[in-house]
Amino acid sequence: MVYILLILGLLILLAGGKYLVDGAAAIASKFGLSPGLIGLTIVAFGTSAPELLVSINAALKGNSDIAIGNVVGSNISNITLVLGISALLYPIIIFRSVLKLDYFATLASSLLFYLLSLNGVISRTEGLILFLLMIALNVYFFRKLSGKEFESSEEDEKLKKQPFWKAFFLLMIGIIGLYFGSDLFVDNAVNISKIFGVSERIIGITVIAIGTSLPELVTSVIAAIKKETDIAIGNILGSNIMNILSIIGITAMIQPISVSDDFLRQDFLWMIGFTVLLFPILRTHLKISRWEGVLLFLLYGVYLYAIL
Repeated sequence: MVYILLILGLLILLAGGKYLVDGAAAIASKFGLSPGLIGLTIVAFGTSAPELLVSINAALKGNSDIAIGNVVGSNISNITLVLGISALLYPIIIFRSVLKLDYFATLASSLLFYLLSLNGVISRTEGLILFLLMIALNVYFFRKLSGKEFESSEEDEKLKKQPFWKAFFLLMIGIIGLYFGSDLFVDNAVNISKIFGVSERIIGITVIAIGTSLPELVTSVIAAIKKETDIAIGNILGSNIMNILSIIGITAMIQPISVSDDFLRQDFLWMIGFTVLLFPILRTHLKISRWEGVLLFLLYGVYLYAIL
């Protein structure tokens, strides 16, 4: 029964994230936000909403290993599993702007996350620092995109025509779904860890991290199939930045997060190591080839073998 409830919680969580994006995007379009800004802010936040609610829920219940493991495991799976599968489907073209900003923002946020965790806890003040950095980064993107023109797609026109009450209803359904879904998902993940005698850290960086990374996986795979590879790489790096600066930042402001030695000695080093390794892969011919996708996919298997 516990497995059914875990899957049910995950499904409610993911559905909540989708409805949140649909409702918020429709409301934003009515206030004149461009499709580019909606995609950069609301859609990016929506795909990270499951991780946010899971981490907050876990931290409030004293399950800090799940809160940290969810983010660290999600970032590792994004770089190896999600990016690897996407590149396998279609080689990913890398724009120089990705290397100049997105990649180094990802690496810098990962290193900062590690440094702030060295004393064994991420305090409310440190959470505020991370969150303010996220705001600063979003302001930069807003200014960068605000003067640009975006073509309105058929989907954008549908958003503008949607009644306000319907958009608001979807937004509320999304928030409620995220709340109850995260509660069900975390509780049953903890129960499974107790049944098998597995630590909450392991459950957090594997089962929960992969589960909450499904929106990124689906988005990146669809982008790869459509050969829109710039969306795939942007989605993955953007998600990793959001996971650290926004999710850890907001969670720590609500409830300081304890960081165990196992994370500092193992998982953080894997996360930073994979991020560093990604640079030569991105830099070589400004493309992630299929064989490099295979390499990334296999590296995730190596990571699982090392920690289990």
